Formats: sequence, C-alpha cells, structure tokens
Amino acid sequence: MDAGTVAWVWYFRLMEGKMMKQFWFMVCAIFLSGSLASAEVGDDGLHKAPWMRDTFKDLSEDLADANAEGKRLMVIIEQRGCIYCKKMHEAVFPVKKVADYIDQNFFVVQINMFGDVEVTDFDGISLPEKEMVRRWGALFTPSILFFPESVSGDSVASKAAVATMPGAFGMHTTFNMLNWVVEHGYDGEESFQKYHARKFSEQG
Repeated sequence: MDAGTVAWVWYFRLMEGKMMKQFWFMVCAIFLSGSLASAEVGDDGLHKAPWMRDTFKDLSEDLADANAEGKRLMVIIEQRGCIYCKKMHEAVFPVKKVADYIDQNFFVVQINMFGDVEVTDFDGISLPEKEMVRRWGALFTPSILFFPESVSGDSVASKAAVATMPGAFGMHTTFNMLNWVVEHGYDGEESFQKYHARKFSEQG
C-alpha cells in the first residue's frame, strides 16, 4: 500500500470516528429532549402529573376526600418557569416507585404561587392562591406540605402541616419523606434526618 493510499485510509478512519461521535451526540440529544418533553405543562404554565387532583381547593373538603380514599393530603406549591419544579417533574416524580407511591398513598392538590384561583384554608378563610401562599409564608417553589388525617377547623395550613419540603430534593430524599409521613414518623422519636440516613444506607 503506497503512502497516498495509507493517507486516504487514515483520513476515512478519522472521518468515520468523527461521524460516530456526532451520531452518538445526536442520539443523546434526542434522548434528552424526549425525556424533557415528557413533563406535561398545563395552560397555567405549571407542570402536571397524573396523580394531581382537580378540586375546588377547599382544604377541609380535600382532607375529607383524602381520608375517604385512605390517603394523605399533600399540597404542592409551584410557579410558572420554576427550574426546580421542572427538575422534580422530570427527574424525581416520574420515577416509577415514587409515582406509584404518591398515587397509592396521597391526595395531591397543586397551588399556583402567583395564581388567582380561590383557596379555602382549614379555618374557612378564602383567598386567591397568591395571597394564600403569602399567608402561609411559603417562599420557595416547589414547596410541599403534608397534613395529618385530622385538622381542627380553626387551623392555618402552614401550622397544621406535619412536614414541609421547601425546594427540590433528590429521589431518595423525596421517597423517604413520603414514607416517613405515611408511617407517621413525625409522631415518633426518630427524626426524619435519622430515618432518611437509615433508609438511605439500606437503599445503597
């Protein structure tokens, strides 16, 4: 094989390598864009999940409905364009064991941090979403509030919640918090931090 032929062989091998890299880059890009597109966004700009309930946002009624189904009431506060909400809806909530656990154990109501839909608190006070969120003192999105099976009629949601998750968390932390709430961990002596550390070591 003469020098010219060798040069062409190496040239084509080099080009083949570059094309393969470009090919795999495109495959990865398509895969990632597909996964990002899997998170549904509603007309209000908020991410949606199959386990979310469309209610009148009367928390006392929602709690009663949750109890009737043998589930726990969970309120999630989100806002349009929230990158941390996006992370939860694309990387955490779609994980099968998380999605299944929420669907089987929680009655979920979504609140728009800057929305105008009326929300009625446990104490009967009704306000637009954005004003109710301020009343609760919620500063971050997503913020998730978990409630006990029984809440007195003079309670404010932010005070009645047995646990709150302010911000985005990883899959294990989220899954373990869901379990801790369902197991009434807040009534025991093991704090969530210790519960999570124990469960996390078991989960590897």
